[in-house]
Amino acid sequence: MTGNRDARKAGPARESIEVAGVRLSHPDKVLYADQALTKQDLAEHYLLVADHMLPHIVGRPLSLVRCPAGEGEHCFFQKHAGTGVPEAVRRILVDEKDGPAEYLAIDGLAGLLSLVQIGVLEVHPWGSRVDAPERPDRLILDFDPGEGVPWEQVVEAAREVRQRLSDLGLASFLKATGGKGLHVVVPISRRLGWDEAKSFTKAVAEAMAHDSPERYVTTVARKARQGR
Repeated sequence: MTGNRDARKAGPARESIEVAGVRLSHPDKVLYADQALTKQDLAEHYLLVADHMLPHIVGRPLSLVRCPAGEGEHCFFQKHAGTGVPEAVRRILVDEKDGPAEYLAIDGLAGLLSLVQIGVLEVHPWGSRVDAPERPDRLILDFDPGEGVPWEQVVEAAREVRQRLSDLGLASFLKATGGKGLHVVVPISRRLGWDEAKSFTKAVAEAMAHDSPERYVTTVARKARQGR
């Protein structure tokens, strides 16, 4: 595959191609400069991992990080529909304080590849589904290491919280974040609202910080997280 990619880049830039029936404009545009990975490379990667990725993002409201010019350039966070979003990325209504607002969701591979077309580099699914966005079906505890924290300590933290959850009768699974941390995900039945869900996860985090203040902290401030 590397040889094919190098051959593509040696030729003239292409205006568009189709990947699994989805049109990608400017497929040779570099999205990750350090690895020289292009728009087409990202789409082909999603083809390879789709069976594993789609079950976690299909049918859920999505929050997106878009970098049309590539990583490290002008990137922005998007949660509302806005304009210029392909048809395969559908609009859903979610109640907000000022009334319903249009959010985004996908139904399958075409939607995922359409996110590549608009320069999406990060896909953050909600912990709820489009038919009941205010009723979460999974909780996520996010372990985000500060400066100086070895990987082994992040792993130990994930194991500790999984054991605490197990002691409460809750099964959980591990999920990589794509960054330096780990997520511990807890599937739950859709009986609670977000306020109750957040109160529970906050209580778990605060208990760990109370029991081991030298290892854990609940604030996101970088200075406070150093070494923890």
